[in-house]
Parts: sequence; C-alpha cells; structure tokens
Amino acid sequence: MKLDAGGKRAAFMPYLMGGFPSLEASVAVGEACADGGADVVELGIPFSDPLADGPVIQAAGSAALRAGATVDGVLGVCERLAPRLPVVVMCYANLVLARGPEAFAAALREHGASGLIVPDLPMEEAPAVLAACDAAGVDLVPLVAPTTPDERLAAIGARARGFVYTVSVVGITGEREALADAFADVVARAKRATSVPVALGFGISTPAQAAQAAGAGADGVIVGSRLVRAVADGDDVRALVAGFAAALS
Repeated sequence: MKLDAGGKRAAFMPYLMGGFPSLEASVAVGEACADGGADVVELGIPFSDPLADGPVIQAAGSAALRAGATVDGVLGVCERLAPRLPVVVMCYANLVLARGPEAFAAALREHGASGLIVPDLPMEEAPAVLAACDAAGVDLVPLVAPTTPDERLAAIGARARGFVYTVSVVGITGEREALADAFADVVARAKRATSVPVALGFGISTPAQAAQAAGAGADGVIVGSRLVRAVADGDDVRALVAGFAAALS
C-alpha cells in the first residue's frame, strides 16, 4: 500500500467505526470521507474490550455491537469502500487469532483491504500475523509510542509494512488541545527507525493540529475521535473531512 498524499503535504486518514450507527450508515460515512478528500480510511471493527480506544470510540464500538455489527459485516463495508480509496482495517488481536492469521488475512484480501492495524499485538507475537499478511498482500502496520525505546523502535521499524502508525501522545485515543510541541520529536524518532512513511495519530482533532503534524514531517495524519463524534452528532462528515484535507494542502 502506498501512502499517497494526493499532492498534499501529508495524506489524510480519517477513522470510522464499522457498523456505527449501522453497517449501511458506516458505508455512507466512508463515502463522505472519500468525497471530502480523504486519501486513506481506517476502518475499525468493534470489539468488547478496546484497550486503546478513548470514550468516544468506545461508545461507538459498543453501539455498533448492540446494532449487530460483526467482523464479516464490517469487512463487507470494507469491500464497498475499497474501490474509492485504500482501506486499512483496525481490529484487536483476539479477532485475528480467533480465525487464525492466515484465514483472517485472506478475508482481508478478499474484501479489498490494503492494510491491517492491530494495536494490542506486541512485536514479539507479530511474526505469524506478519507472515500471513505478507502472503495475502496486506500490509501489517505497526504502532510505536513516544515511550518506545530506540532499540525496540528500530526493530519495529525494520518490519513495518505500508507505514508506521506513530502515536503522538501517551494514553488512549481522544481529542486534546495541546499537542504541537511534541509532534516534531515523535515524528523524527520514528523516521530515523524506518524506511516506510510515518503517520501520526491519537489526539489530533482540529485542522490546525493536522497542519502542525504535517509541518513536523508526518507523511500521514490520522483523525479518529473527532470524526466519530461528528457521526454521533449528525454533523456533515464530508465538510469536516474537507476542512482537514484543505489544512494539509
């Protein structure tokens, strides 16, 4: 998967929760993201114990599960969005391991996914999933944090596929006000450790913060909670995404 910014300073990657508020509605959200200028979309599969998610995304996942969202249902959303833009599926390790890495990676390929993010899959337990994804032609995208030691960062960066998801702050997902001061160091450390692009996420909630991330050297900018909140509030997702895309132009 190529992280193509489409002429912008950085690729814009909104996150959407598959099945929220319904499977059909999440397809419409993904289409609005594409219409608004998103370059890639991160598609979450709801899970009962989402350790990395803040309250907004947790609530959306719980609502999706109550509405009957399943792994297969969300992969169906992926299949419908994939002709419009690359889709990177985000899910927790239990969902991958329940089917087996080979079967899960094959299902991703069959439904058009370009990549996979598994936030609770440590480097030591990743080889089987990485091998399965490589065989299926799906990029396994790793996460690194500001607290990741240099030696471990280098090992993760060497195995990265597609891009490195670089967490901008310590903690869970969610909107934050003060971030810009930390961006440059976090991005620079990740870039020194890998040859693939670096995307910055967690806490970015305004177009100004997205522009600051790009200015700090990020190749991609990921926005989650702000977009999920917009869906929950019935806001104009296309217009919101267009604002972020414009800030990166």
